[in-house]
Amino acid sequence: MKAVIQRVSEASVTVDHKVISKINQGLLILVGIVNEDTQEDIDWLSGKIARLRIFGDESGVMNKNVKEINGGVIVVSQFTLHASTKKGNRPSYIRAAKPDIAIPRYESFIKQLEIDLDKKVGTGIFGADMKVSLLNDGPVTIVIDTKSKE
Repeated sequence: MKAVIQRVSEASVTVDHKVISKINQGLLILVGIVNEDTQEDIDWLSGKIARLRIFGDESGVMNKNVKEINGGVIVVSQFTLHASTKKGNRPSYIRAAKPDIAIPRYESFIKQLEIDLDKKVGTGIFGADMKVSLLNDGPVTIVIDTKSKE
């Protein structure tokens, strides 16, 4: 799994002109899934994100996680994170898992993150044409890949 985690002042997801998820301060997480991803990847990534200390403490040092600041979270599936641009100029998405594999893993990731954060997580709609709006705070953007544990 690959995730792009963005610390935001606000974020929302709109589908067909209807806002389906909206948060103020917190995290917008874009997640890409491949066939090889397992429950172990889901558990590790969820735990890492839940504990990620990228919010300022009283001294302005990034020392708090999203749970400690009572921040919101939105998770959006994004198969394009697994784009290959090795050949030519048109990206290939062959590594991205097809919906029959990706959807259950995406849903499992959301459930695990809700457990780790002890709160409801906003989402996009898998496969929909989504408009994702965000105000990146910092900017702080972290990329994590479960295969390299970075």
